[in-house]
Amino acid sequence: MTTICVDQSATDARAWAASVTMAATVFTVVTAEMLPVGLLTPMSDTLHITEGTAGLSLTVTGIVSAVASPVLPLLLGKLDRRTVLSGLMVLLAVAAFIAATAPVYPIFLAARVLMGISIGGVWLFTVSLARRVVPEHAAGPATSLIFSGIGIASVLGIPAGAYVGELVGWRWAFAGVGLLALGLTVALSTFLPTLPPERAVRLADVREVLQIKQVRVGLVLVALIVTGHFAAYTYVRPLLEPHTGPALIGTLLLAYGVAGVIGNFLTGALRPTRALTVIAGGIALTALAMPVLGATLAGSLVLLVIWGLAYGGTSVSTQAWGHAAAPSAPESSSAVLVGIYNGSIALGAFTGGQVADHLGTTMVTWLPAVLATAALVVLLANRRQRG
Repeated sequence: MTTICVDQSATDARAWAASVTMAATVFTVVTAEMLPVGLLTPMSDTLHITEGTAGLSLTVTGIVSAVASPVLPLLLGKLDRRTVLSGLMVLLAVAAFIAATAPVYPIFLAARVLMGISIGGVWLFTVSLARRVVPEHAAGPATSLIFSGIGIASVLGIPAGAYVGELVGWRWAFAGVGLLALGLTVALSTFLPTLPPERAVRLADVREVLQIKQVRVGLVLVALIVTGHFAAYTYVRPLLEPHTGPALIGTLLLAYGVAGVIGNFLTGALRPTRALTVIAGGIALTALAMPVLGATLAGSLVLLVIWGLAYGGTSVSTQAWGHAAAPSAPESSSAVLVGIYNGSIALGAFTGGQVADHLGTTMVTWLPAVLATAALVVLLANRRQRG
């Protein structure tokens, strides 16, 4: 009896170690995707480009991730998921080291393309594997843990990169991601069990998921909220610097990040419809207030905290919406959701960059105000139609 208990305890410990490793893996790839946000000004100075052009590095990665998310399951359908995840993390490490040493912007962009492939695949495969690495009764908490890696990276990875950039230079922030990716490659190989696909994802599966109305509504909400958010947040550093100075950027982004972590868990506890209503409303109000209240250090701090609280639960809430809409097809629904999410990051960064370069950085806050308000309209219309 004692032997059985010890064996079960060891099995449970290994299962949770696998879940924590996957959460850290998701955190790392999303941090890699978002790094340019906190490093935009020093990157543009070193690579001799405008801030809008530097923001395109986020656009490129988002586009590639959006394409990779639905395509990789089709191409890698029969491969063991542990092998796939380990290989994708090696790819991320290589890309990060290329970015850290890139002498010119085109080479840096090439590294961001490789990152996009890794990011799209890792994000998709990890969120669909949680229930397979822990006992059935722990599948819910394990899934939440891995989802939190996405949300926490979105809000903490950026200030961490900004701090590293201030201390030792922006290239070291990318090098740090490369080293972390290599460490996680070893951890994935150690803690994950063999994970053959339950059933290869087919193109027909993706088409079937897209025929579900609530899935389509969820994708529209993702597109509006995430595009609007990143249209402004990609350029948050140049937005803040005139009023705060570069030395305080990391601290302000850290305040945003801490608020985002809190928001991740607060909105994650709500029903998806209510959570997304809070998220869209918070982003819209913050964006509208930014041109006036954001002109001072105190005002910027307050608005960033509200912004973080609002946006922090976006990934958890949209994943919950997708799974509720298509509970029998978690990998297919995740594929389209991750694709739209990353495509929206790309579109937001690109649109914000065009506005920043042609109309001025302060004008980018109008984009999230409009798009988040549109998301509220979609939510209201969907609630009425559902009765």
